[in-house]
Amino acid sequence: MHPSPSGSPAPAAPPPATQGPAAPGPTAPDLDRPVALHPLVYLEEGDEVTVGRVDTDSYAVLPPDGARLVRWLAEGMTPRQAAEAYRREYGEDVDVADLLAGLDELGFVRATTTTATTATTATTGAAAPEPPPRPVRWQRLGRAAFSPPAWACYLLLVGAAAVAAVRSPDLAPRPTNVFFSPYFTVVALVLFVGQFPLILVHEGFHALAGRRLGLPTRLRIGHRLIFVVLETSLDGLVAVPRRRRYLPILAGMLADTVLTAALTLVAAATRHPDGTLGGAGKLCLALAYATLLRLAWQAFLHLRTDLYVLLGTVLGCHDLHATAQGVLRNAVRRRTGRPLLDESGRHPADLRAARWYAWLMVGGYAFSLAVFAAGVLPAATRFVTGTLDRLGGRAPAGEFVDSAVFFALTVLQLAAVAHLALRERRRRTAA
Repeated sequence: MHPSPSGSPAPAAPPPATQGPAAPGPTAPDLDRPVALHPLVYLEEGDEVTVGRVDTDSYAVLPPDGARLVRWLAEGMTPRQAAEAYRREYGEDVDVADLLAGLDELGFVRATTTTATTATTATTGAAAPEPPPRPVRWQRLGRAAFSPPAWACYLLLVGAAAVAAVRSPDLAPRPTNVFFSPYFTVVALVLFVGQFPLILVHEGFHALAGRRLGLPTRLRIGHRLIFVVLETSLDGLVAVPRRRRYLPILAGMLADTVLTAALTLVAAATRHPDGTLGGAGKLCLALAYATLLRLAWQAFLHLRTDLYVLLGTVLGCHDLHATAQGVLRNAVRRRTGRPLLDESGRHPADLRAARWYAWLMVGGYAFSLAVFAAGVLPAATRFVTGTLDRLGGRAPAGEFVDSAVFFALTVLQLAAVAHLALRERRRRTAA
């Protein structure tokens, strides 16, 4: 940390008598009074230290000397004493007032109480009492969800589903499982609505795995274009040792695997006496297939999926995705003779991993095309050809109306996506 230039501004002229009292400006910190900080966590990883508040999910990544300075302040040193200790330890001056401003902006500094007099308002400097930490809700449930008995149940479900699919091939995942009903509109709407509780379980497992560690994880609703999405805030993982982050990251994939197995077993248990699948069983297989596609999506390593986050965490990377994209662009630029992009500003861990991860991204593109060709295209083809056949007059009135509604909804959805994408592109261009 290096000093920042500072100077003493000339005193301002007093305001004219006709003016009211001047608005109070920002008060300079008292460098001879200890600063009250909220309870902070410190996680040392290599040449960086993550410092932050778990209760508010506010964190900063500091060099070791900066984190040492914050520790001194938290232990009760005055800012002036901490600056002197820093000078003795590292042989450099530090702008401790600037550091205090940054800590306050991050919400690390506790509020001080003030007392008013008849003439002025004086700050006593006494910190407001630290409220007791609120217990993390659902922490016990999180521990139970990932306890040894729970893991045994998960393994039993997955194993039983695999055995059932081998014994009864009609339970195995295939694109035709999507068509649990002859009416395309019913299929599309039920699968759309039915995915929400399953996605909620996926994100809930992420949240519970974080709650298990005492982190205030939260579920929130967002949107991507016209699609409503559920997201889990796991910001607090940056203050958790790396090996303890893996389960919260992978918990959603565990949920998808268990859900697929459970739905397959329900379909097997609801067979008709003659061995055929009923409506409930077909619906379960349709939802299981959609969940399995969502699980396969996690392996699309050209996107920021759960597996990407896991790899970045294991390797200690900061922005592996952007760095790997830069490596691929430079590979193309070398072959086309264009000047290379500057990579000097990238984190060293990102640069080391990006040399080989860039090719995993290429593999992610190939895998996504394979999943689309084998898992999505057959169902999409049946939707298209079936709709065209029915609209061509070769279907009963009910199926004709169903296909007309399905076609209208599809066109409306695609038009809405195109409109919003174009609007976002115009906004980015204008910005």
